[in-house]
Amino acid sequence: MNFTEAIAQSGFQTIDFIILVVYLCLLVGLGMFLSRSKDGEEKSATDYFLAGNTLTWWAVGASLIAANISAEQFIGMSGTGFKDGIAIAAYEVMAAVTLIVIGKFLLPIMIKRKIFTIPQFLRERYNDGVGLAFSVLWLFLYVFVNLTSVAWLGALAIEQILGLNGVMVSVFGMEISMRMIIIIALFLIAGIYSIYGGLASVAWTDVMQVVFLVGGGLITAYVALDTIGDAMGKDFFGSLGQIFNEMTTGDHVNDTHFHLVIRESASQEAFNNVPGIAAIVGGVWLTNLGYWGFNQYIIQKGLAAKNIDEAKKGLVFAGFLKILIPFIVVLPGICAFYIFKMHPEYIEQLQLKGAIERSDDAYPWLIRNFTPTGIKGLSFAALTAAIISSLASMFNSTSTLFTMDIYKKYINPNATDKKLVNVGRLTAVAALLIAAVAVKPLLGGLDQAFQYIQEYSGFIYPGIITVFGLGLLWKRASSRAAVWTAIITIPLGVLFKIFLPDVAFQFRAGYIFIIVVTFFILVSLIDNKFDKCEKPSSEDQKAMKKWGMIMGTCGALMIVAAIIVVLLGNSTEWSAYLNDIGFQAFIFFGVLVGCNAVWLYSNANSEKQDKKALPIDLGLFSTTRGYTYGTIGICLTTLVLYILLW
Repeated sequence: MNFTEAIAQSGFQTIDFIILVVYLCLLVGLGMFLSRSKDGEEKSATDYFLAGNTLTWWAVGASLIAANISAEQFIGMSGTGFKDGIAIAAYEVMAAVTLIVIGKFLLPIMIKRKIFTIPQFLRERYNDGVGLAFSVLWLFLYVFVNLTSVAWLGALAIEQILGLNGVMVSVFGMEISMRMIIIIALFLIAGIYSIYGGLASVAWTDVMQVVFLVGGGLITAYVALDTIGDAMGKDFFGSLGQIFNEMTTGDHVNDTHFHLVIRESASQEAFNNVPGIAAIVGGVWLTNLGYWGFNQYIIQKGLAAKNIDEAKKGLVFAGFLKILIPFIVVLPGICAFYIFKMHPEYIEQLQLKGAIERSDDAYPWLIRNFTPTGIKGLSFAALTAAIISSLASMFNSTSTLFTMDIYKKYINPNATDKKLVNVGRLTAVAALLIAAVAVKPLLGGLDQAFQYIQEYSGFIYPGIITVFGLGLLWKRASSRAAVWTAIITIPLGVLFKIFLPDVAFQFRAGYIFIIVVTFFILVSLIDNKFDKCEKPSSEDQKAMKKWGMIMGTCGALMIVAAIIVVLLGNSTEWSAYLNDIGFQAFIFFGVLVGCNAVWLYSNANSEKQDKKALPIDLGLFSTTRGYTYGTIGICLTTLVLYILLW
């Protein structure tokens, strides 16, 4: 099949492509407009890499979500929704709660320290070796994993939606796959405005991107449910209620599709992907804290805020947007399952075309069959917005890491702002070219690129959370502990993967965290390289001891309860149920909560501190009434969702 025939069968009309082209022109035009400088003024390094610290709360929140959401959510999470159900939404819902924690405890310290990059913090907190090691690690991750995977999965999604799978195009006598042409186009569009304009162009265009992303996604979900309702003789809400009732009663009473907490006995495969309550209190916290708190291309948006209060409000706004994502990407996958697996008669009745041969075909199939002309273009623009915004953020963060952590530190310490900006642009161009060359060799032979990336992340996040988190919060955290924790983390992940291959990823990550955080604390306590320091004020000591007692007690109770349940096994009805939903995850969560008691008590009582310890300032953790209300809103929404969909 050639290009013209494939497009003709895709269901897309001329107006859909016009909408897409207009959107892309608007995006690039807006990005270039925002990147302009005032006459006679050159961009400073702060202007280019941190948007001149001008981002408002709504720009911070929108840019965080736009950088986060890409093809892996639209295609991968929708596909998992098709196969396993709503439980995959736990990643999104718990991310909203994680953003609250980061906004209150971690981001304020980084902003106070005027951090450009995450490795910069490591260099200042520990030593140059730790900072350089993480700079190189993140550069390789961004170029060879993040940029390549987002472009590859994005091109794959576009290929599926347009029906261009396997189509080749002749360019100057060479046969090139449509997927590679799409990848190059995505790189160029994202690069045009992000490389020239820096973070300001990326962040402010993300505000527009997130409108298309959320709007287009919600419209696709609405139209699918409304169309199913027409076949049922019901309206939108009636069809949603009917689907929910059918998939939670009768023969489907044990179906996992409308349960946020999956039981191991219901589906071992689904449980391994989202292991019961471990998706609430398990290794998901490692993934979320590492990704949202210490990932350069994500947290850079918070570092670019006008001030700490704007950054905190931005993270709360991002949390509310995050709760919307399951309705945009997971619910459509469940709708596709309902039609394709439970009511195939609707396929003929609604004259639906094509088939869902694998789970990840669900979202493209929905767009082709359910979204009307014009709306198809809007939905397609939403997906394109998600891919381009992620790529743009990665280009900017890659240039920031190399320029500020390697070039300015080791190559040209006296570089002017103009020189730094030019080096940043050249670095982004180099990253684009390298990723474009490497994408097919790296990912062309992988059937499940997204799962590969998730597995790789699980190898590094336990160490990252330990090194970064305790470095921020604990004055005794030592450079020696940081170096050795970084060294042992990945080998531990490999060993656990080899010897416990059937254990769910979130449990394995939790076990590794318990080992590395214990190791880090012990090495720091026995390290004899420290300075004398004064204890905090009596008021701060009292607050630290109080919260140390609370968190230590809560952590201990969680660990004891989880051990009792595991030891009881299936001997009682209640212990059997708790084991079935993964209650053992509370061992990990108890350690995560309880280890906070260590740094709180140590900071309050010890007169020793690491030579590069950060000053203790509890005032940084204070929040406004608005932040408190936002936190309550996110937590209540999360609670209601889990009560309704347990």
